[in-house]
Amino acid sequence: MRILITNDDGINAPGLVTLEAIARDIAGPDGEVWVVAPAFEQSGVGHCISYAHPTMISELAPRRWAAEGSPADCVLAALFDVMPERPDLVLSGVNRGNNAGENVMYSGTIGGAMEAALQGVKAIAMSQFFGPENAELNDPFESAAQHGAAVVRKLLADAPWDGTDYNLFYNINFPPISANKTGGITVTRQGRRKGSGFGVEAQMSPSGRRFLWVTGSQQSVDTGAGTDVTANLAGQISVTPMRADLTAYDVLADIEAALK
Repeated sequence: MRILITNDDGINAPGLVTLEAIARDIAGPDGEVWVVAPAFEQSGVGHCISYAHPTMISELAPRRWAAEGSPADCVLAALFDVMPERPDLVLSGVNRGNNAGENVMYSGTIGGAMEAALQGVKAIAMSQFFGPENAELNDPFESAAQHGAAVVRKLLADAPWDGTDYNLFYNINFPPISANKTGGITVTRQGRRKGSGFGVEAQMSPSGRRFLWVTGSQQSVDTGAGTDVTANLAGQISVTPMRADLTAYDVLADIEAALK
């Protein structure tokens, strides 16, 4: 199997080391693992592409490239420039921190997987929830490292991979606990942490200029039964099927009736 991996934490991120090990396990001794990842951290860029300016790309080693762009840029670079043949699978991550709930909308990790799906390639995003139980482990990515390959194999073998206009891709989040405490796989919908979200905090620089820092929010908030965040907080690995289609299908008929 030929696998492309990328992330949004950057080419030197520890989560990418974890993902490389997962990818090599899945690819097997006769497979190929290609890395095309951002040269610098690109967290929070979502599905951004560098449409208005060029992206510099550098080969660091055989099958290992760094691009000065977003995760979606990296996928495009791999598919249309770097790789001689298209990959069978794109893995994006393993992100440092969860990409569950509303975090999905901002995530560059999700953006990389989404771009691959839009290009017709099977894609999976992988993220490691952080919390007090795993943040101080020798390897805080332990849950993802020990369970990641098995989850991906199950998806490849048994999950649907349709060929609609907006192909399915999968979002996996590993719980904020050690590998030996990690439970099973739970298929979930995307949750929403009510009353929380990003904000900004103003600070003055020594030179008297005003800057805004984006502030985060409480991550350990129950988002209800059947959701990704709640499953992760219960020690489960969440798997959420996703599409890039943002249409609100549940209100189409109501809006059509209202506008007649």
